Amino acid sequence: MPQLMSTSQETKVGSAVEQIATFAASARPEHLKSEIRQLFKRNILDSVGCAISGLQGKPFQALREQFEEFRAPGRCTLIGGGKTSADQAALFNSSLVRYVDLLDSYMAIGGLCHPSDNFGTILAAAEQVGATGEEFMLALAVAYEIQCRFTAAVPVMAKGFNHATQLAISAAAGAGKLFGLSSGEIANAIAIATVDNISLACVHAERVSQWKGFSPGMTGMRAVYAASLAKRGFTGPKGLFEGPFGLELMFEQSILVDWENPSLDVVTQTVMKKYCSLIHGQPVLEAVLDLKRRNGLTAADVESVRCDVFQGAFEFAGGGAFGPKDHPQVKEQGDYNLKYLIAAALLDDQLGPAQLEETRIQAPDAQALLKRVDIRPDERFSARYPHELSARVTIRTKDQRAFVKEQNGYEGGLTNPMSWERTVEKFHWLTDAFADEELRSRLIRTVDQLDTLELSDLTDLLAQVQPTAVFPTTHPGIQ
Repeated sequence: MPQLMSTSQETKVGSAVEQIATFAASARPEHLKSEIRQLFKRNILDSVGCAISGLQGKPFQALREQFEEFRAPGRCTLIGGGKTSADQAALFNSSLVRYVDLLDSYMAIGGLCHPSDNFGTILAAAEQVGATGEEFMLALAVAYEIQCRFTAAVPVMAKGFNHATQLAISAAAGAGKLFGLSSGEIANAIAIATVDNISLACVHAERVSQWKGFSPGMTGMRAVYAASLAKRGFTGPKGLFEGPFGLELMFEQSILVDWENPSLDVVTQTVMKKYCSLIHGQPVLEAVLDLKRRNGLTAADVESVRCDVFQGAFEFAGGGAFGPKDHPQVKEQGDYNLKYLIAAALLDDQLGPAQLEETRIQAPDAQALLKRVDIRPDERFSARYPHELSARVTIRTKDQRAFVKEQNGYEGGLTNPMSWERTVEKFHWLTDAFADEELRSRLIRTVDQLDTLELSDLTDLLAQVQPTAVFPTTHPGIQ
């Protein structure tokens, strides 16, 4: 876990914003150890795969129309082809990474974040300045570290705020580093980007809107723009944290983080997804699919399902504080609804992008089955969070049989991390409708060698994928 600040460090000269900026400006390639580099490449490949698979989403054509109307073409690549300004590329590509809900996560008490929310922003900032792959990776590592350290120190979501708040800090710092800003200018970029980006957790509440998945992209868009303003001398409130009416007042606590620690290894604490679902659903779906396959069950056999989960999973996706989960209708509701996710897994024997289509969510068989699913919180599982995500699934059949599985962890979690090889398999699953085998292989090789290449070697390939492809409904995913 990221280190919190010791008592002796609390009186360190300089505001928290300035300390973060100094951390970002001081980061050097040698801080990225070889094994950490390989993990970052795994997460980068995962982010690229997620982004490509999102190209079939209807909102992205709307964004392209928005760009045509409001801004002249720029120098930054849109995944799937085209160029635009750096800030709009940050919005578009960040939103792609998030769209199918398969991106990486970092778990903490009282909340979480998605470090790969930084990917599209840092990619745009790096391309804007003609950065190398090494410079891109270093800035991305800085952003990961800042976002996760803040998340570990503050229970952001438990306080009623969304994790796009700390994303503003990390994305602005990473963009500022790529723009060659001084530590003082990076501090201004962070302050400008964050003070107007205090994001509320109600974005996750029912009826979950489309904005849940696009809010991080808007945060990245602002962060790039803020860093550019800071480069031109704009200043921001240096008391963002501890000053009058700053973040410490908002969160009702001191925010104590050791920003003198130069390590960039927080990627080792990130977790990956195998199913299109919020991270809380990964152990649930692994258990459901294992029971179904091992016992030869079909959806027609099922009388009822009970799923016991940790408190956060119940609150977000089981019908707790964020609202009932009985009538999902759209994608944004589907991937945040354990009742629907369980029903879809039982019906389709998979949980991929095709299961997030509105027609699938609204289908009578899914709507009928999810009504027979009951989600309940379990104190034992809650006590294990965030170190372990646990669930217990009980399936009762119409012929009076009962099948039970307790799932402690999942493939992609901290105790069973996803390997490079499995990430490659996931990448092929997500992208084979959008890129032929040769292009996919070139993308994989480029990510694997990214720290020895120009970033343009990657962005040129990303421009070649097919944005009009449709994700196959019959693909089995990764087993």
